[in-house]
Amino acid sequence: MTPMFKRRPSIVMTVVFLIAALIAVPAPADAQRDYEYIDISNPFLRKIPVAIPGFASGNGDPGELQSAEKAGRVLSETLDFSGYFKIIDPGAYLEAPRQTGVTAEEITFRSWTVIGAEMLVTGKAAHIDGLLELELRLFDTFKAELLVGKRYRGEPKDFRRMVRRFCSEVIYLLTGDWGVFESQIAFVSDGTGAKEIFLCDFDGHNPRQWTGHDSIVLSPAWSTDGKWIAYTSYAKGKPDLFIRHVEEKRGVVVSREGINTSPDWVPGQFALAATLSFSGDPEIYLLTGSGKIIKRITKKRGIDESPSWSPDGRKLAFVSNRSGTPQIFVQEMETGRVERLTFQGRYNTQPSWSPKGDKIAYTAMVNGEINICVIGVDGSAPVQLTSNAGDNESASWAPDGSLVVFSSTREGRSRIYVMTAYGTDQRRLLSLAGEQSSPAWSARMSSP
Repeated sequence: MTPMFKRRPSIVMTVVFLIAALIAVPAPADAQRDYEYIDISNPFLRKIPVAIPGFASGNGDPGELQSAEKAGRVLSETLDFSGYFKIIDPGAYLEAPRQTGVTAEEITFRSWTVIGAEMLVTGKAAHIDGLLELELRLFDTFKAELLVGKRYRGEPKDFRRMVRRFCSEVIYLLTGDWGVFESQIAFVSDGTGAKEIFLCDFDGHNPRQWTGHDSIVLSPAWSTDGKWIAYTSYAKGKPDLFIRHVEEKRGVVVSREGINTSPDWVPGQFALAATLSFSGDPEIYLLTGSGKIIKRITKKRGIDESPSWSPDGRKLAFVSNRSGTPQIFVQEMETGRVERLTFQGRYNTQPSWSPKGDKIAYTAMVNGEINICVIGVDGSAPVQLTSNAGDNESASWAPDGSLVVFSSTREGRSRIYVMTAYGTDQRRLLSLAGEQSSPAWSARMSSP
């Protein structure tokens, strides 16, 4: 048995490095006033041209050169993933890789502005007492001005985390938000012969199996702090709700009569909403993180499921057939007032509330196809983001609201894809055996 309005089954981190400021930079608020480069609310976003020449090494030994090369490549891939930058082809550079200076005094900025680079990232890798030290800097080439400068030191294996932390600093400076680089994605994959939950980094890197029920698993949902995942499993022969710590072997199972499914965590609380049917009709209940019922949220005949909280926890979007067909409704938690949100089409399900609070993504039947749409929280301006590319469903927002992850059958089997909040730059996230579905994006997992 699957969620009632699904056409078919859709299917801590330990950081060892130390972080210290290399050069004093303006406080975030000041930097945001001085360098407001990116308007992330603009659907016609102009990507910033950035040059990332090969990074230098401390003494030029092979190990340092390898670390420098890997750090530069990963940094370029990471900034490119954000959708905010246009990485300039190294073939256009007037200065050879690794010959560019690291500091402003060593850089000939004219060599970069003439090829159209508005920003420049320089870096240097050094091995010191068995640790890797990375110096990374972001410059405004036209102002010949340092924007961000940091030094990171840690185990060589943690170079990817160092690079991502720097990229988060860059995104924060330019947008006022920390971005997606320190988040993870949970999803369902049947490549092992059973439907299990896998985890991967924001960009599909480092996929690994997380559950081992050897059964059907559905609907993973992250807690706000990224420490817990709730999901539905048929491990005991029927749909039960599992609430598990991500790293520690502890948790609870909600196994009431009937179905126990479609969890969504209350923002900032150790509590969640889920669909239970022990009383007859599938209704949405509020539960503690230990699985105890706090109260019943929906109280209408018919099927109510797929809850999704607003970022402030004051409203809840959900799916109901109370109007005859599955549609999305929104309930105010304080007053209990319920309003229907979607009116176009006869099949609208899987709501996902944007972390910005202004939009809800959902799955809709459009001209016989399953596609991802977004709609204003007031019901205005529904927009279709996917089209003519198989069935697309299970949208989940990135923690900063800039990207959406979803599943699609555009290549035959269901795979995980990502796109911007406006439906552009659609690309596959990772390649694994079997089918992948039901992606869920975590919040940012590191503190600034």
